[in-house]
Amino acid sequence: MYDAIRISKGYRKERWGYFLRAESFYNVATQEEEYADCKHPSAKYHEKSHGESFLALAQNHLRSNGLYLFDEPEAALSPQRQLTLLMQIYNCAKEGAQFIIVTHSPILLGIPDADIYCFDNGRIHLCKYEETESYQVTEMFINNRQMLLNKLLKD
Repeated sequence: MYDAIRISKGYRKERWGYFLRAESFYNVATQEEEYADCKHPSAKYHEKSHGESFLALAQNHLRSNGLYLFDEPEAALSPQRQLTLLMQIYNCAKEGAQFIIVTHSPILLGIPDADIYCFDNGRIHLCKYEETESYQVTEMFINNRQMLLNKLLKD
């Protein structure tokens, strides 16, 4: 992806940003506890489920005019919580925040007005939501579950 991104100085400066990977969340939650003090109490992420604490962290740190890099944020989230995150991302984006999200989630891929880039055959290109593999596989499973399971699980 480094070949496809060009950073340039512009009129707008991001005031806040966050890089979040579901896989490294445990370390983030641990550090958050260690850095806590009277003025900045801990959110006690370790006392919640992985998904609930991950979503709480995202909700606590998403702001308008921020730049956010998310690496598969759906990994810790149920479909219902993915919808909650979708709403949060969409509302922040409407207020000027920018997001770069690597995801396989057909829910997060469905964020309105998002540009979706596919990395197919060594080529980066814009694609439509319905053209994504995540959408197509999910649609195929939902519409043909029994037939697909019979085919996949046959002895």
